[in-house]
Amino acid sequence: MKKKIGILGSGTVGQALAAGFIKYGHQVMIGTNHPVKLEEWLDQVQGKGSVGDFAEAAAFGEIIVLAVKGTVADKVLQEAEAVNLRNKIVIDATNPIADAPPVNGVLKFFTNLDDSLMERLQNEHAEAKFVKAFNSVGAHLMVDPEFDGMKPTMFICGNDNSAKQEVAAILDQFGWETEDMGTVEAARALEPLCILWCIPGFKSNQWNQAFKFLKK
Repeated sequence: MKKKIGILGSGTVGQALAAGFIKYGHQVMIGTNHPVKLEEWLDQVQGKGSVGDFAEAAAFGEIIVLAVKGTVADKVLQEAEAVNLRNKIVIDATNPIADAPPVNGVLKFFTNLDDSLMERLQNEHAEAKFVKAFNSVGAHLMVDPEFDGMKPTMFICGNDNSAKQEVAAILDQFGWETEDMGTVEAARALEPLCILWCIPGFKSNQWNQAFKFLKK
């Protein structure tokens, strides 16, 4: 089913996911405080996407994608306004990356293993249905990742099962297999996958990898 997608964030991740949703027939509005940086994007999508502020994009979206730096995630959701988040799925692609350089290729987080950014956001915005996804891979691989015919695994979590099913359907459309890791507390494990994914990039400039969950 085609949906209206409100994307909060106009950076690389937001634009990559916007392109994916447009490719698969969804309507997209990107919310941003910097509309000028999206003029080229608007030309590229040729009327298939639009731009507004955070509140306008959240109001537009039947599903919302949070694609901003973790340090500003809560502020952006506040600007999106609670009334526009109520009872909506929020696909949370954020990570709690601290404003500090990596150490030997290892990113620093502002959370710990007994906490996660997603838990903080869900607690602060209890009216929304958060689902963690797209946080453990680079933007260039988020849509139609190609690994010699093998589907990589996207780990998700969240408290609402129906919301996770909708996100899993999107992931299937985008070329992923989905593994549901449970409730919001699982974000304590899923967010650090970003650290692991980035290490080969920082150490060897290798950014074309994804995770695969094997079981028998």
